[in-house]
Amino acid sequence: MTIENPHVEKETQLWVGPQHPGVTGNMAIQVWLTGDTIQRGITHVGYLHRGFEKLMERRKFIQSFPIVCRICVPEPDTNEYLLAASIEELGGITIPEKAVWLRTLVLEMSRLASLVQQIGGGAGATGLGAVPNWTYTLRDYILDSFEELTGGRVYHMYMVYGGVRRDLPVGFAERMEATLRKIEERLPYIDKVTFQSSVWRERTQGVGLTDPAWVKEMGISGPAIRAMGFARDVRRDFPYLAYPELDFSVITSTGGDIYARMEIRRHEVVESIKIIRQVLQKMPKDGPVAAPIPNVFTWRIPTGQTYVRAEASRGEMGYYTVTDGSDKVRRVHVRGASYVHGFAMAERMFEGLNIADLHPTLVSIPTCPPEMER
Repeated sequence: MTIENPHVEKETQLWVGPQHPGVTGNMAIQVWLTGDTIQRGITHVGYLHRGFEKLMERRKFIQSFPIVCRICVPEPDTNEYLLAASIEELGGITIPEKAVWLRTLVLEMSRLASLVQQIGGGAGATGLGAVPNWTYTLRDYILDSFEELTGGRVYHMYMVYGGVRRDLPVGFAERMEATLRKIEERLPYIDKVTFQSSVWRERTQGVGLTDPAWVKEMGISGPAIRAMGFARDVRRDFPYLAYPELDFSVITSTGGDIYARMEIRRHEVVESIKIIRQVLQKMPKDGPVAAPIPNVFTWRIPTGQTYVRAEASRGEMGYYTVTDGSDKVRRVHVRGASYVHGFAMAERMFEGLNIADLHPTLVSIPTCPPEMER
């Protein structure tokens, strides 16, 4: 009779997710463990919104806006902008100056809401439940402003072909300033619980490391690349909208770990607040907010192709759009940072992680699973 050695560790297969809500809850991670150490892992998606690119090929141009908003629920406006900008370029539409500034405002509001949510998610993934309660409250204040401006809290469809749907309501700038001050007042408390905490630093420094050699190989972008010392930001490197007229810094670090990625987001909150204030101050007071466009139900775009990019909170978002002269797009390819981060980069990061560090690592990247399921 053979008796197994009880001291020999066996490899165990474990499925983490999918479970909703939460960024990492919209996909499944299949991991193989020895003890509580991950030896390897695979990302599985397909549990949420999917098939966006094909859906857009079967709808008229105006009907695609409700679709693209779902590509990243916490930050839908970047997709609105990319769809509008790509079709405007191919259709020869130039938007008014006022619309340029309003689009910039909405993109930074969306970015700010996403950043505070990610900071709360990073803290919550390590058991600090107070911080996500604070940050989700702050995000709700920003959503109040979105609701006032667009009529919707989550999906806005404010940017349309030719510009935006409406101008700012009376007193919007003052109410937005009050929200920005609330965020600034809460930041020291967040710092004390997270970045200044020796316990949190122990959980995040040197954990979830990325290798600078991956950058060129995988096309990493956003906080993930800036946490490795690369000062790359689409808003500065490939300027669009009103960003060339705005003063902001590209924040970098060299840690390449969870702490560095979250710290960058903490500083980017300040930069987004600074940008929003500049936009509200410099925006033209008068002027049209949209240019005339043809009937959206019969509009045909000439044959052409383009690639339009923008800086989302996760990294570079881009739309490669092809038209063939019909009333629908011939092809749309969505380039989302989540696809690179959630598959290629994450699967390398899994190796050697403690199982307790899996979710903090995933939240620090972060990902929008629908970008992978497009």
